[in-house]
Parts: sequence; C-alpha cells; structure tokens
Amino acid sequence: MFVILLVEVIPMKKLLVIDGNALLHRAYHALPDFKSKDGIPTNAVYGFASVLYKVREDLQPTHVCVCFDTPAPTFRDKMYKDYRAHRPEVEKELIQQFPIAREFLNAAGIRFYEQDGVEADDLIAAIARKARKIHLQTIILSGDRDLFQLIDDETFVLTPALGFSKGLLYTRDEVVKKFGLPPEKIADLKALTGDPSDNYKGVKGIGPKTAVDLIQQFGSVEKLYQHVQEVEPERIRTLLLSDKEHALLSKKLAVLKADINIPVEQFLFTEYPESLRTFFHTYTFYSLERRYFQHQAHPPKSSSTPSKRAQDQLGLF
Repeated sequence: MFVILLVEVIPMKKLLVIDGNALLHRAYHALPDFKSKDGIPTNAVYGFASVLYKVREDLQPTHVCVCFDTPAPTFRDKMYKDYRAHRPEVEKELIQQFPIAREFLNAAGIRFYEQDGVEADDLIAAIARKARKIHLQTIILSGDRDLFQLIDDETFVLTPALGFSKGLLYTRDEVVKKFGLPPEKIADLKALTGDPSDNYKGVKGIGPKTAVDLIQQFGSVEKLYQHVQEVEPERIRTLLLSDKEHALLSKKLAVLKADINIPVEQFLFTEYPESLRTFFHTYTFYSLERRYFQHQAHPPKSSSTPSKRAQDQLGLF
C-alpha cells in the first residue's frame, strides 16, 4: 500500500494540498449515483470526503487546503483561444455538487482557495513554492500529470485511491522512471508532444520517445530551437521548424504559474469542528460521521437511524 512508502519519505511537518476539481471528477465517475434525502446528487461529495479522510489519517498533515478552478477564463484562454476547446461539458449532476463540496470544507474547518484568471494547478504551484520557503513538505493529491512538474525533494504527488484501487506516490525518481526526464522538464516534453486534454498541439509528428531524446540532448525547448540546425535526421529538423510557433506556445501553456501570493500559514489544521456533524446529518453521511469523529474527544451523536442508502455508501470504501 502507498502508506508504507509515504511514511518512509515524508516527515512529520507537512502540507496536504488537494486538487478539488480533479478529486470531485474522479469520485463522481468512480461511484454509483446516490442522492440526499432532498434528491440532491451527492456521490462526488461522498467520495471526495471519504478520500480526504483516508489520506489525512494516513499522512497526518499539519496543514491542509483544497484548490478549485473557477468558471472564469484564465490567462491561458487569452493566450490560446482553443485552449481546452475539446473538453466535454461537465454533467449537471456533478456541477450541482461543487457548492456542496465547499459547504463540506467550511463545515470541516478546511481552507479552500480559488482565484479567477488562473487554474487550480497554478494555485497549487504557488502553494508548493511558498511551503518550501517555510519548511513544509508538500503532498499534492491529484491525478493531474501537469502537477508532476512541481515534484522535487520537498514536493510529492499522490494519486487518489477510490474503490479498490491503490493510490500511487510520485517522487522525483518515479517521474524519471516513468517519463525518462526529471520533473522540471515535463513542460518541455509537453511542448513537443502537445496535450490533447488541453487541446494544444506541440510538434506534429514528434512522439514521446523522440521528444525525450531531444530534451536530453539539448536541455530545453528553447535551447533546442537555438541549435535546431544541429538536429538529425533532417526529417525531425523539418518537423521542428514547421511547428516552432506551436512548440513555443505549448511550453508557455504547460508551465504552471507560481507567482501568486497565498497565505499558506493559514492552512494549519488540528481537528474537525462539531459543525461537521450537522453537515453529515443534512446529507445523511452517517458512516462518514462515525469515521471522522472516532478519534476525537466527543463520541458521535446518533440523533437518527442511518438509512439503508447511507449504510450502503459505507461499503464503497
């Protein structure tokens, strides 16, 4: 299990930062539909809260925060009008659950952060950089590979575990094993190969293996184009020259923006407040109430009998 590995590499003082949109999406698609007593979809929020509980129990972070995207256009949309143009629309049942997730975090006393004009990934990059300055190691909970570029000796990415799957911890060595390049070169890799999920092209005809070879040889996309006449064979050189504009733009789109001032010190977290019980009762998450409060001073208050639906939800994790 990933917990054993985490204990080996992560010290006591640490920050858990969660990619809120990514975790809600994953939970929504991993769990069957179920609703609150008022008919509101809640499967994504239930999965989100379940994973947060499990990861916090395993890691025991001293600081916790969650980052969200907002619907507003970002600087990348202004830079490239077709950015993320091919992404499918988010299902209505999932959209309904984002405000509930924020309600959950407020009730749990966990800070969340969002800012128009930038993506959650950029906020996470800024938080990780600030955390290093105040001597906090950072564990980023996300399945988004864009965040791999942040990994170093103080920063790790943990993919969330849902259902019977296992979470994976990515260290610097793991990134090198997986991609053939260190984390700080991931943006260069994407600059050449593109990113279909974000809808930018890179260099047409250049695959991952060739891209890795070129980056290993020249160091970066910018240096590659400074010495492009040295590239062999001629076919690869021709491809690079024909898509130079796309490659350089893709690099700009891939690099995360970390120059955002975020008060990481305010993410200090100790224990869940009693207000969280009210949230769990409102949405009939009785099994989560028992799990969240089992180690705290006051035992759970069983004001009503859990529904069959709530009991079934417990079995999912």
